[in-house]
Amino acid sequence: MWREGALDRRQLFRLAGAALAVGLAPAGAKAQAKTIRLGVLRLASAGPVFIAYEKGYFTNEGLAVELKFFDAAQPIAVAVTSGDVDLGVTAFTGGLFNLAGKGQMKVIAAQSREEPGYPLIAYLASNKAHDAGLKTLADLRGKSIGITQIGSSFHYSMALLAKKLGFPISEVRLQPLQSLSNVSSALIGGSIEAALLPATVSQPLVDKGEAVRLGFVGDETPWQLGALFAATKFLGGDRDAVARFVRAYQKGCRDYHDVLLKKGPDGKLAHGPEAEALLAAIAKHVNQPVEVVAKSLAFVERDGRLLLDSVADQIEFYQSQGMVDKGFTVKDIVDTSFVPPVG
Repeated sequence: MWREGALDRRQLFRLAGAALAVGLAPAGAKAQAKTIRLGVLRLASAGPVFIAYEKGYFTNEGLAVELKFFDAAQPIAVAVTSGDVDLGVTAFTGGLFNLAGKGQMKVIAAQSREEPGYPLIAYLASNKAHDAGLKTLADLRGKSIGITQIGSSFHYSMALLAKKLGFPISEVRLQPLQSLSNVSSALIGGSIEAALLPATVSQPLVDKGEAVRLGFVGDETPWQLGALFAATKFLGGDRDAVARFVRAYQKGCRDYHDVLLKKGPDGKLAHGPEAEALLAAIAKHVNQPVEVVAKSLAFVERDGRLLLDSVADQIEFYQSQGMVDKGFTVKDIVDTSFVPPVG
């Protein structure tokens, strides 16, 4: 199991470099590679991408992947359809569904999902609000809650919780602040009473005593949070390159699932040397210490398979809220030819 202070960050990066170099293809191979621009967030939930990148899985498939980083999920969907990036891997959003429903992109595999016992999105209270009585999830009713955008995964997560606790989502004051960094700053400053943030972002706030964690979404309302998706134009123009990307991505998913999500007899994650190398590879891209990444490992399905029923439920929710057009279903936006869905 990960032991804080067992290795410093510099040592772990050296360890990662030694362990991962084995998988790297010759330098000349990359010069001839097909370039794919990928939109992604600096979150541990994108770990399979970072592992595949660092272990040379993309290079071995004849691909030169350029990682383009964003600070919210919805802009990635926009970037895919505008041609600024070719593929995106991030959370589902109302905006993504709208664009996919118009035929501008296809969902082709899963990313992370909310599952009990795995940290992904955290419910947080500001210190000021916590001191004033915001102690439990039920206390979120009537509070101001920071999210990135209306129609984001945080919006949907809050709607699921409100339904579970028996009150309408309209009884919380959602504050769309456009980026993860803006939400964090508002929470620390006390201008909002609560927030929903990914574990990679929220864990440092909790560790520093800048916010109080009330729980995790996966423990309350499991659902398929993220996906890998492609611009329809790019998919039609080079389907073979997409297939090669998916193969490499799946290898990253398997490493992440089999090594980082392995639990010991005590039910806790058991992180040995191989896991420490993978954690260091992820930490390199999320700009967080390895110990933060180790506490932020969301569930990722081993082969990148989607829970289609969950995706269908999300579409229906956004359609019922008037945020997404009603002229399509999950079958119209998901291409299951690359990765068969769960079940």
